[in-house]
Amino acid sequence: MPVAAVVAMAMVSSLVSRSSTPVLSCALTPSRLYLVKSVIFPTLRRNPFTKRNFKRSNCTTLLLGQEYGNKQVVTVTPHLYDYILTNVREPRILRQLREETASLAGSMMQVSPDEAQLLAMLVQILGAERCIEVGVYTGYSSLAVALILPESGRLVACERDSKSLEVAKKYYKLAGVSHKVDVKHGLAADILRSLIQNGEACSYDFAFVDAEKRMYQEYFELLLQLVRVGGVIVIDNVLWHGKVADPLVNDPKTVSIRNFNKNIMEDKRVPIGDGITICRKR
Repeated sequence: MPVAAVVAMAMVSSLVSRSSTPVLSCALTPSRLYLVKSVIFPTLRRNPFTKRNFKRSNCTTLLLGQEYGNKQVVTVTPHLYDYILTNVREPRILRQLREETASLAGSMMQVSPDEAQLLAMLVQILGAERCIEVGVYTGYSSLAVALILPESGRLVACERDSKSLEVAKKYYKLAGVSHKVDVKHGLAADILRSLIQNGEACSYDFAFVDAEKRMYQEYFELLLQLVRVGGVIVIDNVLWHGKVADPLVNDPKTVSIRNFNKNIMEDKRVPIGDGITICRKR
């Protein structure tokens, strides 16, 4: 059966300048603010990647030229981010997990509360009952999804790090959702292949990927086999802190994500990505 997908890209309009001071910036997506590391630009600069002009004033960056439509990118200050957090409906158990994770090594890998809210909202809109998460870490996003799944729902949680997975399992139990979460410890690609071999192709409603960046293309191909027609695949970090737009950054992870984004754009099955790519299989 032919496989196709419709991809909606929530991409952050950050233009990278290596000589600028790092800050947090964001872009508005249809239902949320998504934060990434970006830069403050001087008054008038030229993007080295697109060779186009942009101008910064106060907390916004104005993108010059008809191709940009004079769009503005909002800079998120600590005060504004505090405001965002106070307007996210974060259950107490999720806040406890977030606070515990903040003291752990690698805590930057945890998704933000606003992103977890978006994932939960997508699952609710879909009416999803069968979900997959590739890359659990300490379980913040998977717990957010499990909390809104019906009692009959199932979330396959794939994670290779046993220590972080123990934290996740502790919070699944505290939240009373352990019966909804099928924890899989191991390499995600192997786990996904085993699901396919067990006859679970086209039986999942929703998948979220936040794992090894160099494996994104393989994860995507496997999930396309597992997700049903009309299901949704969400892929995190497709802008990789803005590095994908910087021609001077060519480390393996950045190159892999660039290639993945390019493949999504050119894939005939996809008529069209710290941004996310949301794919709806059809």
